[in-house]
Amino acid sequence: MAKIAKAAFDGQDLKPLWAALLGKLLDGTATPGEGLDLALVAQLIGEKSSGLAIQHDVLQAQQFYRVAASTPTPRLRVLALAAATDMGSNTPIEFLLEDSDIELLMLYVVPGAELPSPLPAHDIAIVIASDSEDCQHALHEINAVAARWPRPLLNPPQRIWHLDRDKLHALLAGIEGLSIPATVPVDRERLVEVADERELIEDVDGALGFPVIVRPRGSHAGVGLEKVEEPIELSLYLDERDEQEFFVSRFVDYASEDGQFRKYRIVFVDGAAYACHMAIAKRWDIWYLNAGMAGSESKRLEEATFMQTFDIGFGRRHRSVLAAIAERIGLDYFIIDCAETKDGALLVFEADNTAVVHNMDPPDVFPYKPPQMQKIFAAFADMIAKRAASRAEQAA
Repeated sequence: MAKIAKAAFDGQDLKPLWAALLGKLLDGTATPGEGLDLALVAQLIGEKSSGLAIQHDVLQAQQFYRVAASTPTPRLRVLALAAATDMGSNTPIEFLLEDSDIELLMLYVVPGAELPSPLPAHDIAIVIASDSEDCQHALHEINAVAARWPRPLLNPPQRIWHLDRDKLHALLAGIEGLSIPATVPVDRERLVEVADERELIEDVDGALGFPVIVRPRGSHAGVGLEKVEEPIELSLYLDERDEQEFFVSRFVDYASEDGQFRKYRIVFVDGAAYACHMAIAKRWDIWYLNAGMAGSESKRLEEATFMQTFDIGFGRRHRSVLAAIAERIGLDYFIIDCAETKDGALLVFEADNTAVVHNMDPPDVFPYKPPQMQKIFAAFADMIAKRAASRAEQAA
């Protein structure tokens, strides 16, 4: 994934690779690994349904794959337990271990295929499936045997299940210095009632009130995300969407004094918080790719300062909140997207174990990023090594 995604990120034309791999698949010479590469390329060029269909067929034949380490004698073997889903619903662990001396083993947990017995030899395992609907089978299968797993098992399913937006609010509510508006699951029929003014939004849930943020349940990366100011806008929104289930939350205006919005991504590794990125834009529905960071030297300077002073700046300001988040979520590795409210609270938008943490940005434009990303990657590798060593010592 890391190499193909980097090629796409750099703007390379993936269609020749698509054609070559498709040709091998059609003439029967493609290996299962090349089949998975083809499925990934299809998703990256906008052919998601074709990619998932190819992936489904490949995974029916083979569920176990090996990603070579940077050395012929890797120091550790990590078994990543993945779901048969799209490229955004498993932890992109290849980015975290790219060019490391740790060998990555991928085991896809798919319907109709039992977990292998014995399991592939490994030193430590980590669940990389998310809490999305199409990962539930994998999480349940892993959870059924988690207590008997022969090696340390990181990010257990029972912890991942707390990350869905409505559950996260309940998990983090009450932390001093943290703001997380309640996220309410609402079906389409109920929202139509509000849009037609036959019911008040406050009657749906007492935590709600216009303006609200609406998104289809299970969506990510801003797909279907809208701020709705009044019932007529909700009606127009529903006219353009086919989904039957939605998440609705109260809108919080987190604009800074200069009128711009600042959104932060924080990575947690073994309980410690690390700066991942900072996006700055005049729009509230901000994520890194729509913030125009590459085109603004002043924005990049502010992001560099955020990263370089994190331990004495942002991280210190919110130290107790970040520590409480790490404790309550309890995962070995996860990410939050957040902001700061006008009164200085930490505003949490979401938490998950699958957000992309990468080192793909051009270093001539973002020279401050590679050191920070390598710091995160090193922390992840160190955690893997420490947990594996601790289990080995106990066994001895």
